[in-house]
Amino acid sequence: MTTFSAVVTTGIYCRPGCGAKPLAENVRTFELAATAEAAGFRACLRCRPYRVAGPVGAVAPEMVCRAVQLIIEGALDSGTEAALGARLAVSPRHLRRLFHDHLGVTPDQFARSRRAHFARRLLDDSDLTVADVAFASGFGSLRQFNRDIRLVFRASPVELRNRRRRADRLAADGGLSMRLPFSPPLHWEALLAFLADRAAPGVESVREGVYRRTISLDGEAGLLEVHAGGPDHLLLRAHLPFWEGVIHVVERVGRMFGVDADTASAEAGLVGDAVLGPLVAARPGIRVPGAWGAFEVAVDAALTQHSARPRVRKQMATLVAATGQPVPGLDHGLTHLFPSAEVLASADLTAAGLPKTAARTVHALAVAAATDENLFDGGSVLAKLVSALRAIPGIAEGTAHQIALRLGHDDAFPAADRDVCATLLSSEILDPSEDIAAAWRPWRAFAATHLIAAGIPAPVA
Repeated sequence: MTTFSAVVTTGIYCRPGCGAKPLAENVRTFELAATAEAAGFRACLRCRPYRVAGPVGAVAPEMVCRAVQLIIEGALDSGTEAALGARLAVSPRHLRRLFHDHLGVTPDQFARSRRAHFARRLLDDSDLTVADVAFASGFGSLRQFNRDIRLVFRASPVELRNRRRRADRLAADGGLSMRLPFSPPLHWEALLAFLADRAAPGVESVREGVYRRTISLDGEAGLLEVHAGGPDHLLLRAHLPFWEGVIHVVERVGRMFGVDADTASAEAGLVGDAVLGPLVAARPGIRVPGAWGAFEVAVDAALTQHSARPRVRKQMATLVAATGQPVPGLDHGLTHLFPSAEVLASADLTAAGLPKTAARTVHALAVAAATDENLFDGGSVLAKLVSALRAIPGIAEGTAHQIALRLGHDDAFPAADRDVCATLLSSEILDPSEDIAAAWRPWRAFAATHLIAAGIPAPVA
């Protein structure tokens, strides 16, 4: 967990490792940069705390975590705290009280800080115009953008652009390049192997250490490329049809690679375990892989119920080719967008190459996802999400947990996963039931990721 230090005599807050040496009695600590800003402190110009990852602590209650996730997805870009509270079935006053008690800021202050920090990174990393930076960062107007940037950084966007360091600018041969900061270490090879093993052919590609995928933004195609950047960041290059709302694209990519994840507590809790200890030591900094599209990973998980991984890849390839929107002109094997739930709900899936049993399960999943836009709500309680998925004909308990793991639920545990079972079997654990993982709570998704990673070979270059 990143802890920010604020100096009351200077009014400045810093990230860990900053060279400033204030007297201890003058220092206050904050878990969030937004909290330090709400208390009246401004970001240090030397260590630039807006350039580091800053996850919300796991100690926050589920309601706060769900609200934070919705804010990150853009709930307050144009909406209000009242609308956010209504979505969570609480009053705006109660929501503000929860945020104040657990995060030290209001929902609006948290949203403003995230938008401003993202904009500052764009001002540093890119050559986008100030106006493009404003709308890419989720601001509704240039007036709001200028006001909030001044509130957070005590300078105008133009002044901040003029202050950027020569090494900040990322030269991009087409597209928009950005750093995705994380708290080291991050086991890039294990992440890449996991994503390569589950890549949807035609939609995703892992080659020569680079993850690529097609995405759809308001029906128009885009391309994302992610690769290792430095000891504390990944590099994202985005080729998009427009820049509005880029902040949410970057946030989704960040969740895929767990750049905001705090792995220290999970590693400390599992390093002494007889089964997990050696795996944790072998792959320090592993992250639980997230998902670009919840429906996409749900389809993959549903097919995995019926077939081994090599056959699932072939089925995904034929499904994408038959029902996905073509994207011409790309290389690295990328040819299509992944089909939406609405498309698969009305498609003949057996004609698209799926076996009858798998086709029925995927069809039922597609109908459920098309009917309920909140089916895969990343903020849902794990038990509620699993229950909702289990209500879909053909979706097993283990499949529901596979989906939940990719959607960021820390305690999800896909006990029936073939790689999980194989790794446990190698440790002479014959029972693949969830009971064996009771000692790994509340980090069962982290444990499962280690078990899966141990059974996946490194991706072929």
